[in-house]
Amino acid sequence: MKTAPSTIADVARAAGVGVATVDRVINRRAQVRPATALRVLQAAEALGYRGAGLIRKRLDEGGGKHRLGFLLQKSGSEFFQLMAQALQQAGREAGGVYSVQVEYMDDLTPRRVVAQLRAMAGSVDALALVATEHPVICAAVEALAAEGYPVFSLVSDLSATGLAGHAGVDNVKVGRSAAWAISHLGRRPAKVAVMVGSHRYACQEECETSFRTYFQQHELELDVDLLDTLISLEDRHLAEETIHELLHRHPDLTGFYLAGGGIEGVLDGLRALGPEYDFVTVCHDLTPLTRTALADGHVAMVISHPREAIAGGLVAAMCDALDGGTGARRCIVDPLLFTPENI
Repeated sequence: MKTAPSTIADVARAAGVGVATVDRVINRRAQVRPATALRVLQAAEALGYRGAGLIRKRLDEGGGKHRLGFLLQKSGSEFFQLMAQALQQAGREAGGVYSVQVEYMDDLTPRRVVAQLRAMAGSVDALALVATEHPVICAAVEALAAEGYPVFSLVSDLSATGLAGHAGVDNVKVGRSAAWAISHLGRRPAKVAVMVGSHRYACQEECETSFRTYFQQHELELDVDLLDTLISLEDRHLAEETIHELLHRHPDLTGFYLAGGGIEGVLDGLRALGPEYDFVTVCHDLTPLTRTALADGHVAMVISHPREAIAGGLVAAMCDALDGGTGARRCIVDPLLFTPENI
């Protein structure tokens, strides 16, 4: 007995979507997320649906339809403003990108981050965010992944299962480079401090751990007193107060590594203290502010994210995920090192 040909309803059932969605893919009545359209095509081909060739043709015609979203932090941050520019440029240069949507999160409480994440997911096909490692945020990422949304972490990795990928710098090299600079440029015996914004940022925890590991591995040749880690909570005023307290308690400090946010406050504090404090300072990311700090001698080295390389790799990975590709979804690049002599 002849098997009845597959219908649109059969394709919809196999793809886990409604009949109206299959109709939109075939007749291009409205935009369908690329991942969903691909699922429809795969179901149609598996069933031998007579319109499978037309569905594939529609997908091939749909170049330039990916809508990418990026959730960055702190709208007033020079680093994130520059990262936004790099992401927008990468989107313009990539084939297959219809739009790039960048939003900032000034309220970084987990529930507010999740609210913005959910809101953005309704208007893009894939998204990336900078966020802390928190159960509420990871649960939201996992839920979106289960719904078919590719979600990527940017700058700071997340442990959420279902995360589509990550783009950032090699934090082990960042932390060890900072330790090398302080150990070679600072006085001996050494007294060294490190400050992070929050250990909930995996990138900062990795940088700090690598920084400390370097000194532990070279303890026989380096006479160093490595102080307890300081926390800035990414807050300018707290960072300034903390640097004042640090130097009040340890006027013989020889090295300081800022592995997180708060550089504005740290520089406020250093400029207020005057030239009597002579120690090596290393911080992250070349911006107009840190470029000036290098030039005026308040900072000895800036270890920076290669923003263009990270943005380009992330956009390519997001497009690959939407196109159903199997390429590498982790873009980890080497840091850039800046001194007063190469800015």
